[in-house]
Amino acid sequence: MDPVEAYTSRQQRWHAEAERCARLFVRIGNWRLLVALGAVAIALLAFWRGAVSAWWLLLPLAAFIALMVWHERVVRRREFAERAIRFYDRGLARLDDHWIGTGNPGEAFRDPSHTYADDLDVFGRGSLFELISTARTGAGERTLAQWFLTPAARDEALARQQAARELRESLDLREDLALLGEDIRAEVHAETLAAWGAAPPIVFSLALRWLALLLAVAGVIAFCLFMARVLPLSPFAAIIGCDIVFIAMVRKRVAQVVASIDTPAHDLRILSLLLERLERERFTTARLKALRAELDVDGLPASRRIARLERWTELLDSGDHVLLRVIGPVILWREQMAMAIEAWRRRNGPSTGRWLSAVGELEALSSLASFSFERPAWDYPELLENGDPRFEAESLQHPLMPPAQCVPNDVSIGGDARVLIVSGSNMSGKSTLLRSIGLNAVLAWAGAPVAAKRLRISPVQVGASIRVVDSLQDGRSRFYAEITRMRQIMDLAGGTPPVLFLLDELLSGTNSHDRRIGAAALVRGLADRGAIGLITTHDLALADLERDLGARAINVHFDDEIADGQIRFDYHLRPGVVTRSNALELMRAVGLEV
Repeated sequence: MDPVEAYTSRQQRWHAEAERCARLFVRIGNWRLLVALGAVAIALLAFWRGAVSAWWLLLPLAAFIALMVWHERVVRRREFAERAIRFYDRGLARLDDHWIGTGNPGEAFRDPSHTYADDLDVFGRGSLFELISTARTGAGERTLAQWFLTPAARDEALARQQAARELRESLDLREDLALLGEDIRAEVHAETLAAWGAAPPIVFSLALRWLALLLAVAGVIAFCLFMARVLPLSPFAAIIGCDIVFIAMVRKRVAQVVASIDTPAHDLRILSLLLERLERERFTTARLKALRAELDVDGLPASRRIARLERWTELLDSGDHVLLRVIGPVILWREQMAMAIEAWRRRNGPSTGRWLSAVGELEALSSLASFSFERPAWDYPELLENGDPRFEAESLQHPLMPPAQCVPNDVSIGGDARVLIVSGSNMSGKSTLLRSIGLNAVLAWAGAPVAAKRLRISPVQVGASIRVVDSLQDGRSRFYAEITRMRQIMDLAGGTPPVLFLLDELLSGTNSHDRRIGAAALVRGLADRGAIGLITTHDLALADLERDLGARAINVHFDDEIADGQIRFDYHLRPGVVTRSNALELMRAVGLEV
């Protein structure tokens, strides 16, 4: 299925639906006006002329109510269609590579101390997260972010690949997940829900619940018998006294329930829309079947259980109505609803965390599936067993660059060649190559397709020093920030799996003498600890590291050419050391005399 054709045809269908709803909206409005005018005419005939019975007013009243309900449904349908149009607008923007600024950048997940997230543009405007995430819940966003921040075990990554492949063609399901609810992503508070469900129970004994029901029934009967002049007022007054004592006994516990239910109840109502849709789906892969099974408790679907809570909370909220404020103390309305809600939480609360986790993982998998659907030329990587670290890519590209503008390169690291020393002039593509390798490694071990014709990759932990900066607030220079990151990467290299290091302009913040000695020691230390990776430089002295490391290091470079005063880059990776520098030409190009 061609993604552009699929998205365009569905968007056109929703445009037609939105236009139909707009026309129907106007038509129903006109009908309501006619019904209202008819009601006025009947009222004049009934009350001024006395020509007809006033009971005839019930007909236009019933018609007006029916039209009002229909009107509301048309409004909701039109809003749904408009939401669908926006959904496909964003999908087409991704396909046209105009997606930056249209999605959620995931700023909440940024961690400057992480060993690669900021360096590789995992989060932020124009980031990997903004490109891929289609999650509507906080749980889905958090799950996807965690997958990008932590490489999965091989079995886990393979299971995600299989699940994403199944969801890839399930465009109907992905559309429904994106369109359900008003703004699910902004509303569901996963931590609040999980904490509310797992909190210690507020104890109401079974005897208290039966006593409340008995007092309520007795109060209603006593009042009715008093109004029928069968009983005096004293029995009803005695029951009211008992109600007051009961309210005082449970007041604090009821207040706890009411205070804690507000946000969770609202979020669970929204979450139930997603659960209900997922419960209708039938999956084939083991991972999706297991996640689907997480949505049932004792054979009863989660959405139906949440619907029960919704009814109880609506009844609790209705206690603010004037009538219930009057009769509430008699029938112990607030107390009975609070006890029912707490009974629901005691039975189902521990499952809310599991429901959220399952929904979050399904949304994250759906995001990977959409990414795969929209990038049909990209394939899933071959994930190797633990062993000698290896990264072998054919036609590797930068995932965040427009594919039509990206120049693919073959990259092979592993075996005897542990380090690639990438030299080249300014703007020749060195940093882009590092980010291409790092982002594709992140995608591979998240279970996603990669921007390459073919990729074989062993389990690795990425460590990058590409965008380290100084900090006035922390009193750190750029050099100090860089060596702090190098300490992190070196510590990481002592663990499992091996490290894939990506070091841009290594130790550029110090003099060339110290830089060469320090760089040689760092790269040698990483290689000795079993790491593989790349360093970039435009300082040709660092290219001599190949002599220090022997067969473990290979020099490669990017080249450029100057024609008619213009610098041109082809961004093709070549063997050997670069033989020219373009710094002076770049200075002249911006008008500096050198």
